[in-house]
Amino acid sequence: MPIQPISLTSLGPDSQLFAIGLNHETAPVAVRERLAFSNENLGPAVQNLLSSSDVSEAVILSTCNRTEIYCYAKQPHEIVQWLCQHHQLDVSDIQKYLYLLQPDAMIHHVFRVAAGLESMVLGETQILGQLKYAVQSAQRVGGLGAHLNKLFQYTFSVAKQVRTETGIGEHSVSMAAAALKLSEQILGDTSKQSILFVGAGEMIELVSTYFQAKHPKKMTIANRSLERGQELAHQLGAETCTLSDLTDRLHDFDVIVTCTASLLPLIGKGMVEKALKQRRNSPLVFVDLAVPRDVEPEVRDLANAYLYTVDDLGRITQENKHHREAAVDEAEQIINQAVDEFITWLQSRALVPTIKRLREHTEQIRRKELEKARRSLMQGRDPHQVIEELSQGLNNKYLHHPLSYLRTATTREHDQLTQLIHQLFNLSKE
Repeated sequence: MPIQPISLTSLGPDSQLFAIGLNHETAPVAVRERLAFSNENLGPAVQNLLSSSDVSEAVILSTCNRTEIYCYAKQPHEIVQWLCQHHQLDVSDIQKYLYLLQPDAMIHHVFRVAAGLESMVLGETQILGQLKYAVQSAQRVGGLGAHLNKLFQYTFSVAKQVRTETGIGEHSVSMAAAALKLSEQILGDTSKQSILFVGAGEMIELVSTYFQAKHPKKMTIANRSLERGQELAHQLGAETCTLSDLTDRLHDFDVIVTCTASLLPLIGKGMVEKALKQRRNSPLVFVDLAVPRDVEPEVRDLANAYLYTVDDLGRITQENKHHREAAVDEAEQIINQAVDEFITWLQSRALVPTIKRLREHTEQIRRKELEKARRSLMQGRDPHQVIEELSQGLNNKYLHHPLSYLRTATTREHDQLTQLIHQLFNLSKE
């Protein structure tokens, strides 16, 4: 689905569903990392957004490939201004990378994101877990109201249906497989290589299992939390080290795969220069899956240092995309049906205030006519006559304004109103 750049014009006075964000198609990793949110900051960020703007509902999704804010609010410019203030950026720095999706497009987009159709790796499953975590984080701080709560109920149901009824993920080339493929293209047989994994999260766990299957010479886990690092190392039969050991031990490894939540690079150009000298310029391969990046981009300029980011790996994962075209068509049919159903619900919800006012109006008429009938009965009048007058009074009062409006309508309005009245009151066309 084509995504249009954002325009900060007013959407109107009423709140509505919309999404603001950027992704791997609209912004390079150097921009995406400046707008990333850590998992720990998702809830507090939503809370801050709700308290500092006219936003009543919000969920923030932040992954390696996208940062998106789904909300029920009035004006997108408030969200953009908040986003820039939160990350200490100017609107002019990021506006050309952002997109705005209004209700219908936003609903369709969220369903596609959850189903893996918007992922760099088409059909990948990690995004669904990330989206669920984002929703839970928002829910804990009061970010979900009736609109987003219902939207994500539909979203997770649609994602499950797509994954169980289509083959969207069967041919996917994952980031993990792409990382392994890259290292083998440069260094050859993995069984002769020493591999360092920096981080111990879900992505590192996935990538490490791919490398483990190739029986590398040595695998080591470096993680901020030693306990989690040791746990993963035990599963893999790997060694462990601390992040502070990286400076002195980097030269021991041939391939370094990183994916941490650090806001600043863990591996700098100087550290790599030192390691290359100790290795006598034997090649070093870096696969940086983190956003913000774990490895300084200047490392790419060093001879014998090969640095690949999530954007580089994304290009590799496109190779088997044609195999999944049929599955994408099936998934789109499921998504389109769900979009129609949700929009129907949304439209019915938009009618709630009008329905409430209509009921209050008719109830007011009913009470007045009923009170008039009670007074007549207390005066000793014939009950049958009182009931007849009550029914006639209700009939006349309920129809007074509609009939008056119909009589005074212009010729152009008359046909439309006549058709509408036939529909509303189920009148015979005879």
